[in-house]
Amino acid sequence: MDLESRKCWDTSKKDSWKTIMLLAYQSLGVVYGDLSISPLYVYTSTFAEDIEHSETNEEIFGALSFVFWTLTLVPLFKYVFVVLRADDNGEGGTFALYSLICRHAKVSLLPNRQHADEALSTYKMEEPPEKDTSRFKMVLEKYKGLHTVLLIVVLLGTCMVIGDGVLTPAISVFSAVSGLEVSMSKKHHQYAVIPITCFILVCLFALQHYGTHRVGFLFAPIVLAWLLCISTLGLYNIFKWNPHVYKALSPYYMFKFLKKTRISGWMSLGGILLCITGSEAMFADLGHFSYMAIQTAFTFLVYPALILAYMGQAAYLSHHHDSELQISFYVSVPESVRWPVLILAILASVVGSQAIISGTFSIINQSQSLGCFPRVKVVHTSDKIHGQVYIPEINWLLMILCIAVTIGFRDTKHMGNASGLAVMTVMLVTTCLTSLVIVVCWHKPPIVALCFLLFFGSIELLYFSASLTKFCEGAWLPILLALFLMIIMFLWHYATIRKYEYDLHNKVSLDWLLALGPSLGIARVPGIGLVFTDLTAGIPANFSRFVTNLPAYHRILVFVCVKSVPVPHVPAAERYLVGRVGPPAHRSYRCIVRYGYRDVHQDVDSFESELVARLADFIQYDWYRSRRSSMSIEDDVSNSNESSSHRLTVIGTTGFSIQPGYESGGESIQQASVSVGFPTVQSVTDVIEMEPTVNERRVRFAIDYEPEGDARSEVGVQMQEELEDLYTGQEAGIAFILGHSHVRAKQGSSVLKKLALNYGYNFLRRNCRGPDVALKVPPVSLLEVGMVYIV
Repeated sequence: MDLESRKCWDTSKKDSWKTIMLLAYQSLGVVYGDLSISPLYVYTSTFAEDIEHSETNEEIFGALSFVFWTLTLVPLFKYVFVVLRADDNGEGGTFALYSLICRHAKVSLLPNRQHADEALSTYKMEEPPEKDTSRFKMVLEKYKGLHTVLLIVVLLGTCMVIGDGVLTPAISVFSAVSGLEVSMSKKHHQYAVIPITCFILVCLFALQHYGTHRVGFLFAPIVLAWLLCISTLGLYNIFKWNPHVYKALSPYYMFKFLKKTRISGWMSLGGILLCITGSEAMFADLGHFSYMAIQTAFTFLVYPALILAYMGQAAYLSHHHDSELQISFYVSVPESVRWPVLILAILASVVGSQAIISGTFSIINQSQSLGCFPRVKVVHTSDKIHGQVYIPEINWLLMILCIAVTIGFRDTKHMGNASGLAVMTVMLVTTCLTSLVIVVCWHKPPIVALCFLLFFGSIELLYFSASLTKFCEGAWLPILLALFLMIIMFLWHYATIRKYEYDLHNKVSLDWLLALGPSLGIARVPGIGLVFTDLTAGIPANFSRFVTNLPAYHRILVFVCVKSVPVPHVPAAERYLVGRVGPPAHRSYRCIVRYGYRDVHQDVDSFESELVARLADFIQYDWYRSRRSSMSIEDDVSNSNESSSHRLTVIGTTGFSIQPGYESGGESIQQASVSVGFPTVQSVTDVIEMEPTVNERRVRFAIDYEPEGDARSEVGVQMQEELEDLYTGQEAGIAFILGHSHVRAKQGSSVLKKLALNYGYNFLRRNCRGPDVALKVPPVSLLEVGMVYIV
């Protein structure tokens, strides 16, 4: 494994307290911005309509008890102690859970999976029991309909996260600016809050292209100052107004609350659930920090500060029952410090909004990597900080929707109803996926997963049902957004799978490729031709169409498959999987470039040079291997006579490893593992080959490069000729051959399928970025081949 690559995400997990405390401090600005500003609007939304604050204080004390136990059970117990442990190589979030499940059970719908992917060093799996015969896992793998249901659940969670990216900035900034109502008359207030909120939102989205790292150093101090501010105000209100407010933390007050308010109290839970908005960020941003850092920051700072803030507001309200008093965060703030608190609240709301906006960009990038979202332009805003991306189209769309929500709703109640439903849906999805992880990945008894699902799922379903009652009062918005996004994502994924199946069934044979030559009027032109395809084996149909219409192709031909694997990162040393297509004299190769769903794709210049370098390394290695095979004495003759064209080899910067390769007509799969260290370009030492047969055998070779005999000289000359052809082709120019597809439903298809493919998918394809933009191909080097897919 590439040590430098591993350093990017492993050194942050050191156990030294100094490192943990530093990461815990940094996590405040990225992870806890949204969660920390929830006191601005929780009580306001709770008492907006369904219940009223009375002289008995049963309502406010009951609300405080609900807030305390909700914060304790969901963020603290569920996320900090359970969900954060379900990480995917240190990464968290909905797609991390999904990829973890896909690696442990055969439920993935990604089309071009290979056995070689399982040999990646980041493809680690929990050690199963001696016989993993879980009936639940067998049922899950057996029925393909369950695979589709699982994907739909994941897409639902993803869509709700994107919807939250629309709602959270609007409600956060609006609630912070609403503090002006305490210092201004109602007439002036209603004309000031909306324009100021919209102005701040425009500025927030306009600065996104600079990247979080430009102003990120300010985020942690702002959130830290805000948490200290609300906890101090909480202590002040507790000691001044009601030192005995701590008694309301008893669950008994929840019972009294529901007994008095009945159905109105149940409906008001849609406001109380806002106290845990932003909890999902603890898991989603796990890859930027570490489990211990996020756990420490929440347990010892964020959680106590939030509890004190809610207790302080309840203590103040328990002694203020004026009917004209509007319940809000700012009424409990002493007038002498109200303006500084207002400014700090606005800054904290911007930080909280930034976290969810960055998270939206990240999850759309992951969805695109897994073939579940139309292609969009992804800009990586930081070379040093992993995973920070900016998507221009999504950014401006989010800005327009945020402003529309602010102008359309104009109050915290409707925004809170919409945000609450989105938050609870994401949490329900996380609970369901974590339950699967407990059984499939952690190999625990199903009863353990069932207890987890019933306990936390019942709590979240209670809040979810309360949110659904607000459907006509704002909760319709996230449902509408999620429905629209799910149609787009599922349609794109469905068409992508069907296109792959069409390519798989219409690929041409290797004999057809080898037969192309001057006798058929086909010429080989100077240069390197990179034929991009989703196939990991075989000759794609778009190449045959290319040669049919333009009877020439390049002297160096490389079939390139850029694919995503269900891991967050693929080390650079294991990214390129290279093999021959046909004999060495044909100068045709296959190169599979593997990326994780959080990896940064290379720009075209570095990709070209890296690809040529890896091909050169493969050529040297392949010739050394053929020379070694001729000199070695094998017990099993069939193993020594294996054709090199049947193998794919991992070519990296620190070592090579032959993985299961399959090529040519037989599609044979032969598993092997070979690691080769190259101290210099001209030497190869310590070649170790292992065939995983019944009688496992290891053979060690030490080969010097110095010529010994005619056979060695002949091999050296042939290798040098092939390398010279490669570098000559690079100097002549590299052409990128891509398919330009149009999808049509085959005759006899249902009306729904025809509408989805003929109109829906093709509309998305025409209006999203092309594959050349996604691969960053320069127009001067682009050759597009028109293809009509009848699926």
